[in-house]
Amino acid sequence: MLNGLRVIEIEGLGPGPFAAMLMADLGADVVTIHRKGGGVTPGMPERSVLDRGKRSIALNLKDDDDLAVAKRLIGTADALIEGFRPGVMEKLGLGPEPCHAQNPKLVYGRMTGWGQDSPLSDTAGHDLNYISLSGALWYASTPDQAPQTPATLVGDIGGGAMYLVAGILAGLLNAQRTGHGTVVDAAIYDGSAHMMNLLMSMRQTGNLSEARGQSLLDGPHWSRTYTCADGGFITVQCLEPKFYTRFLHLMGLSNDDTFQQQFNPSLWPDQTRCLAAIFLTRPRDHWADLFRGTDACVAPVLSPEEAQTHEMSITRQTWLQVNGTLQAAAAPRFSDHQWHPKPSPARGEHTDEILAGLNAQS
Repeated sequence: MLNGLRVIEIEGLGPGPFAAMLMADLGADVVTIHRKGGGVTPGMPERSVLDRGKRSIALNLKDDDDLAVAKRLIGTADALIEGFRPGVMEKLGLGPEPCHAQNPKLVYGRMTGWGQDSPLSDTAGHDLNYISLSGALWYASTPDQAPQTPATLVGDIGGGAMYLVAGILAGLLNAQRTGHGTVVDAAIYDGSAHMMNLLMSMRQTGNLSEARGQSLLDGPHWSRTYTCADGGFITVQCLEPKFYTRFLHLMGLSNDDTFQQQFNPSLWPDQTRCLAAIFLTRPRDHWADLFRGTDACVAPVLSPEEAQTHEMSITRQTWLQVNGTLQAAAAPRFSDHQWHPKPSPARGEHTDEILAGLNAQS
């Protein structure tokens, strides 16, 4: 879908590379400027899934000759992605002003936790810090537990990378129409707060309480994860009465007067304890088999490895092994374009190819 667009990515961590990977998945020519002579970031593989489909050139941005190459590359780009602290790109001479002077239509994507201009913009932080201050972490557990979310998903990826991509795509459309680029200030703090608006809409109907465990989605017995006899987990979220009725039927609770009162908050704690005891009597897969194919809105909690072998993934080819690495296929999907897995390059693998292309354009 993005064939013909070029994105220059300055090597970074987490949400920036993820955003660039998504744009490569969508067909953009993503050229990653990896640090010349720099080792692999601790905890990251030599060939990262996040680099799949990209081309890599190794440059030292503190070297004048390599910096000149970077500037030439940016001059050929439709978009740029960087994830440094505010001011770092300016110190390198690669801030928005000189880049736009050279390439007026450039969409300059900036990925940070706290934003380019905020009281915390110069301080370090990570996923949990951003979403804790933004309010996005507040409902992420039952009231008797400390809030916890799946690592990086709500902040780095949801509130960060996805908003950066949305901003870049909006900027590209605007540049096509006006001939002028823009700077996309994507802050994980902002994006994760913006994602809360669905929940905020529930406040207008009285279904969201500031008190944890008292709202329509984080309080009821029918919106929970339960532990099973084998230590596995099962999720229940049958909000609509017709689905709740189906759930009660399959659980053998249709004639229980207490469970007939689905929306009585005063009963939720006892109902939750009752269901917890029932789910502890059988292993996870027993419950998964019982509810499979029904509208009771119940599903087992699978690891990525288990998800790969589930019929959903097998049918949709969602989880794949690419060169021995488990990874999820591109999303979303399009009716007239098919995505095929592409390898991740070694650092600097395409340096000669990219330099030759620049020289040919000179």
